[in-house]
Amino acid sequence: MPTTTRRDYYEVLGVSKDASPSDLKSAYRKLALKLHPDKNPGDAEAEERFKEAAEAYSVLSDAEKRQRYDAYGHAGLGGAQGFDPTIFADFGDILGDFFGFGRRGRGPRRGGDLRYDLEVSFEEAAFGVEHELKIPRTETCSDCGGSGAAPGTRPATCPSCSGAGQVTFQQGFFSVARTCGRCRGTGKIVESACRKCRGEGALPVERRLQIKIPPGVDNGSQLRIAGEGEPGGAGGPAGDLYVVLRVKEHALFKREGTNLFCEVPVNITQAALGATLEVPTLDGKSTRVQVPEGTQSGTLLRVRGQGVPHLGSRGRGDLHVIVRVVVPARLTSEQRKALETLAKTLPVPDLKDKERSFLDRLRDVLG
Repeated sequence: MPTTTRRDYYEVLGVSKDASPSDLKSAYRKLALKLHPDKNPGDAEAEERFKEAAEAYSVLSDAEKRQRYDAYGHAGLGGAQGFDPTIFADFGDILGDFFGFGRRGRGPRRGGDLRYDLEVSFEEAAFGVEHELKIPRTETCSDCGGSGAAPGTRPATCPSCSGAGQVTFQQGFFSVARTCGRCRGTGKIVESACRKCRGEGALPVERRLQIKIPPGVDNGSQLRIAGEGEPGGAGGPAGDLYVVLRVKEHALFKREGTNLFCEVPVNITQAALGATLEVPTLDGKSTRVQVPEGTQSGTLLRVRGQGVPHLGSRGRGDLHVIVRVVVPARLTSEQRKALETLAKTLPVPDLKDKERSFLDRLRDVLG
């Protein structure tokens, strides 16, 4: 699964934040027709965008979920997010014509995917870790095997659709097919419901999973765990679980790719005369860095191989030490005299040259 960042749901559907329910439905319909896997066989990117659009619409079309999302963003929706398969029923007359949605009601159906947001520390993302997840989901009822019928009985053919899973009626010159409301597209009805699951065929559970987070993952990385999503319908395969990582910030280090950056303070004499510094590393140890004589504030010193491990391969990035020259806020009388004596021997920097140099650099950046 490629590393991505989670996009805004309104951006996914291409609508404004004050979009009406009909605007949301229209936008999703267009995306569903364009990106559906049956229309884009073998196109993994189109499939992911199709799932992304389905998730966005399932949230924004629900008034309560939309209110929480508008107030708190993705964090307001909780840890696990699923792709609600019922949203496809709204488009059965269109998607069914193009891609056979209605025809799929009777056969095995793949379960919905789940999304789980997991927060890890900076070090855990860099060096990898094992985590136990507690995933709330549904699992197939063991008593009825997912049929919803009491043990020893079987679901009966739906009399409303004759087992087709959809009903057809005339609308002008067109014949329109919609998902059967009585059997909800399964083609079967349960006359004697299973007591354990009350005819639902599945039960809510909390599943515990032990997952391995590889070294080198970053904020927004996604881990796909096959078969750990919602169970499939009518004996279909389970969906997948996508674990989206959120990496905590570090008090000292900043990360860019596999490179790390940290600031180290030095005093005036260390910058002017040079010094050897003990610099901390992400491993918890320290390494020696040589500050050259005449080092200016903002100078970058590189320590090779002390960055973040490369994801899926050997080697590590580098640690870049940013030197910050710290000017003392208070001086003793002895220190002041020493600096005043030094000041008499030092040339005064040419401010105009500095300004001109800055403007030249600015022009280079702006082109």
